[in-house]
Amino acid sequence: MTFTDFLRKTFKNVLEPVAMFFNRLGIMPNTMTILGLAGNMVGAGLLAMGHIPAGGLVILLVGPIDALDGTMARLRGLPTEFGAFVDSVTDRYSELVIFLGLLIYFLREDLWLGALLVYLAAAGSVLVSYIRARAQSVGFETKIGLFTRVERFLVLVPGLIFNQPMISLALIALFGNITALQRIWHVRKQAYERTAIEKEG
Repeated sequence: MTFTDFLRKTFKNVLEPVAMFFNRLGIMPNTMTILGLAGNMVGAGLLAMGHIPAGGLVILLVGPIDALDGTMARLRGLPTEFGAFVDSVTDRYSELVIFLGLLIYFLREDLWLGALLVYLAAAGSVLVSYIRARAQSVGFETKIGLFTRVERFLVLVPGLIFNQPMISLALIALFGNITALQRIWHVRKQAYERTAIEKEG
């Protein structure tokens, strides 16, 4: 079980009543997904303007929406492959727009180390998701790793709220790229095991 799966199971009894409430209001899961992206864009705008703690608070408040949209779809009996695709793509946009806000802030302040950390953190974050998607396209599964999206969120937000974004970015840059390497190794292992089975067959 991944940390994300653990959190979903742990907070299931909290998420489902809230999701049922929004469903009764007639709000569609995809609407919640877009609201989450919009909220992160507001947070990113605050970051770009130098209001780091305020941006962090907005991003913190928007965070639970990421779990709600999927729960709402499941309770409606509507989880579809396209819905999962939209949710995943929107998650990537949400994360990247936050990194963009920080990048603009660091460039405005002439903080080149911060800008470099944003690049490394964004690269690691994108690669973690890309490797999983690419692995699935060739018949492998890889959810392992130290820093999936939930862990990155839990590290980034406190750093923003306490106005220490570079510390969070350094951690995400390091462990995000380590996670990408973990997944590459995991897929390699599966590929070798598949080859061995095919040879035996």
